[in-house]
Amino acid sequence: MAKARIGLPPLDWLRVFEAAGRLGGFAAAAREFGLTQAAVSQRIGNLETWLGRALFIRGPRGVTLTIEGESYLPLVQASLTALERNTEDLFGTAPRELRVAGLPSHVQTLVVARAGPFLARNPDVRLVTDSVALRASFDDERTWLQVRYGKGNWPGREARLIAAEVLAPMAAPGVDWSAGMIELRGERPGWSEWIRLGEDTKGAPTRLSVDSMEHALGAAEAGLGVVLGSIPLARAALASGRLYRLDLPEMPTRDGYWLTWPADRLGARRMRTLVESFHAAICE
Repeated sequence: MAKARIGLPPLDWLRVFEAAGRLGGFAAAAREFGLTQAAVSQRIGNLETWLGRALFIRGPRGVTLTIEGESYLPLVQASLTALERNTEDLFGTAPRELRVAGLPSHVQTLVVARAGPFLARNPDVRLVTDSVALRASFDDERTWLQVRYGKGNWPGREARLIAAEVLAPMAAPGVDWSAGMIELRGERPGWSEWIRLGEDTKGAPTRLSVDSMEHALGAAEAGLGVVLGSIPLARAALASGRLYRLDLPEMPTRDGYWLTWPADRLGARRMRTLVESFHAAICE
């Protein structure tokens, strides 16, 4: 490796290095910046020549950071974050767009249905939503602001609670236990846990089984049975009378719906203020 040059390397090289180190490869960094993989490799090679140190080990299955690369990456990340935050605070204009991703049912019920107050308070801001097909796809989603379901403890992310998950028996008007129970498969507690609270389903059979709360609530609205439904997701249906709650206890859970973002993403004061305004609106 050539002798190191003195001074600060070009910012473009540092940004590409940070992306490759954070994402674990040159191809992923190339996708993030809209470059070719060869262009990313060239910039990182230039940086290594400048520093006089190898930052990545190239192998047939990809690249890994060297010891020097592992030591340099957090320093570069902290410096880029500070530069972005201070530049935004000194010279930036108010954000004109806020983009949020989530499962389609969560976007509809927790974002779109509640966005009115946020848009009224921020008339110059455009709200953009992106649908994520599968919960497992969140880590691959480029939209950094996300609505997620769970316990709020995702590594490397901040999270603000939108609504705690609370389940309660509900059905369409005129429907009772004689229509049977709608079973929801998945991670939420179900009828068996609700029965253990000492409640009775009147011997109703399970006549329909679905794998998403969206489908379960839709089936209940269609009169296909009684569902142990999510009160936060069913809020509009309950308010409009499309569903009603049976006169039975609700069941709190340990999960909830959260607004989340990467821990290092809201350094700029204006963007943090906008996200906090958005969170307050969708919690109303």
